[in-house]
Amino acid sequence: MRAIVYDGSTTELIDGIELAAPGPRDVIVDVAAAGLCQSDLSFMAGLYPVPSPAVCGHEAAGVVSAVGEAVTHVKPGDHVVIATLAACGVCEPCGDGRPTACLSTLGRSRQPFTKGDDSFHTFAATSAFAEQTIVSDIQCVKIPKDVPLASAALVGCGVVTGVGAVMSRAKVQRGETAVVFGVGGVGLNVIQALRISGAKTIIAVDTVPEKEALARQFGATHFINGLDEDLVAQVGKIAPASEAADRGWFNSGGVDWAFDCVAHPDVTWNAFECLDWEGTVVVVGVASQTAEFRGLYTRLTQVERGIIGCRYGSISPHRDIPRIIELYRSGDLLLDELVTASYTVEDWESAVDDLRSGRAARGVITFT
Repeated sequence: MRAIVYDGSTTELIDGIELAAPGPRDVIVDVAAAGLCQSDLSFMAGLYPVPSPAVCGHEAAGVVSAVGEAVTHVKPGDHVVIATLAACGVCEPCGDGRPTACLSTLGRSRQPFTKGDDSFHTFAATSAFAEQTIVSDIQCVKIPKDVPLASAALVGCGVVTGVGAVMSRAKVQRGETAVVFGVGGVGLNVIQALRISGAKTIIAVDTVPEKEALARQFGATHFINGLDEDLVAQVGKIAPASEAADRGWFNSGGVDWAFDCVAHPDVTWNAFECLDWEGTVVVVGVASQTAEFRGLYTRLTQVERGIIGCRYGSISPHRDIPRIIELYRSGDLLLDELVTASYTVEDWESAVDDLRSGRAARGVITFT
């Protein structure tokens, strides 16, 4: 079979790869479609301290091909979304519905892919950029067959990360206000989750002005060019603490929530400065292992602002993915509209170029 492999320096499409037989708790999935996101580009750039060579990709949906003898909740022929969380299922965080805190979900790798004497690691416990992949049964979430697999693939990461950041991590309440930095695959899902949650003001920020229409389609009430020098002031005017008073010593006014979907020091700084008193920055984007951010202590201590991280939307896949699918089926959540471009696996390099340039919010690589 074919798979896209990163060997530690270069990435290429390789044919003739074989897949190991499933163990008792394994599921083999015929990958129908896989989303390409910034995390994939970061892996291909060597920014993650994970083993290589490895089969790339981590956001996929497909059809179950085979299951191990102990697997009971899915069977061959079922349509599934693959979650990247290969959680143990039995520790305290898993039992509490917090599998993103399960220690088993970080640093695990195996080598189920081979070609001759060469073996290849998995990436993000998924390796979605292959015609077939093998994952733990707990990673497979069954979905109705009327959901297009090309759209469902994005639920595996971009959708749950954005939606979960709002609904599971921040728990945004109706009537609150927010700014979203980065109108990409994750940012669009933050925006629409804010809309669904009833946020009254949703400000989208991006350095590509052409993304304004897309941001508004998903629910943004305002759009600001991320290159504007008065960006923070613009947010303060949209969501002022008072129509009569200025922002004062501690920068009053601004939004209740700022979602940083970029994870760049300058972006995090601006996100923090855009907060009203008692507001919170939620860092959703993924940076390099050595990237640092900065901020003013008085913004924290004097007026109780905060900054929190968010991994994979802080979701529990078997609880939250079905909820997201039902929001899609009811027409409340946009899913098909997220797929801005589709590419055959042979054309994967065009998908990478379009994502890097900003031409595609979310591209999908297809294998069928």
